[in-house]
Amino acid sequence: MVMVKGIYIHIPFCLNKCNYCDFLSFKSKDIDRKKYVEYLKKEIKLYPQYEYNSVYFGGGTPSLLEPKDIKEILDLLIIKDEAEVTIEVNPKTVDYEKFKGYKKAGINRVSIGIQSFDREKLKVLGRMHNEEEGKKAYEEARRAGFKNISLDLMFSLPNQKLSEVRSDLKELFKLKPEHFSIYSLIWEEGTNFFEKLKRGEMKETDNDLEADMYNEIIEAAKKEGYIHYEISNFSLPGREAIHNSSYWRNEEYLGIGLGASGYCDGIRYKNQVKFKDYYDNIDNGEKPILESEIIDEEAKNIYKYILGLRLLEEGVLPEKKFIEICKKLEKIGLLEKKAERYILTKQGIFLANDVFDEFV
Repeated sequence: MVMVKGIYIHIPFCLNKCNYCDFLSFKSKDIDRKKYVEYLKKEIKLYPQYEYNSVYFGGGTPSLLEPKDIKEILDLLIIKDEAEVTIEVNPKTVDYEKFKGYKKAGINRVSIGIQSFDREKLKVLGRMHNEEEGKKAYEEARRAGFKNISLDLMFSLPNQKLSEVRSDLKELFKLKPEHFSIYSLIWEEGTNFFEKLKRGEMKETDNDLEADMYNEIIEAAKKEGYIHYEISNFSLPGREAIHNSSYWRNEEYLGIGLGASGYCDGIRYKNQVKFKDYYDNIDNGEKPILESEIIDEEAKNIYKYILGLRLLEEGVLPEKKFIEICKKLEKIGLLEKKAERYILTKQGIFLANDVFDEFV
């Protein structure tokens, strides 16, 4: 049996629903969150005890939980001394005392959802914090002693100009986080943005402009000493995200909580998405799994390529079955050979989805 090294814990609560968001998240009261934490602890006990290299509290807004809630969950886990233990936070829900509490509970890495340093863009996105509160959250995390901080940014926002992306990057680099993730806006069905797009009140960014924005991000990050180690992720040397990198290496991990996905014992699964079903399963002593898929060798190989090629420094070691595809993509300039491995070229990064489709 492959040993599970990571655990993802989903916290499906938010202050409000952002205009672009289709994640599984809900408004909540204190009593809802307390009940949910109790069931998270029960769900963890339904699995064997593993020793974890990484723990990740994602959401939603995990920072709606109090430090003592986080500590109660972490106390149930066997965590290696050098493990990465991350919590995602919304600037509106944290202060110095809360950061100190998280650090004391065992968190050693913070991921802050900044999204933009432009006040008007934050309003359009439906974020509850402004740019000053975003910066303050970062400073308070530093003051509380966190030496590993990641920031999330978005680009290709409605009516965004290239100069505004540059401005966001300038503010980001002033802070000098160890890591940052940057995602282009996706118009997800069922979101406020998607409805406005359908009504013609908003329009998508022109493809060429979006490519220029992405190129600007890549080049600016390089000048600031960041390694572009994954399509959407940049880090200072040695500060790559351990937890997320395990996804891209197709390693097994537990997914705990409402709607969480996991990959364990050769099975990819997704948990129940309704609280009643999630709680009922756990009350019956059952893992709250909604759907699952056995990953055979062929599927595992496909995942290996479409996930592994996202790691821009590592890439993949080609196997016989896929060598011709790799050679074809090398010939047209989308892949290149680095030692015995294939990695995406700069052009390949911009056309990554086309590359991945070749392996499916």
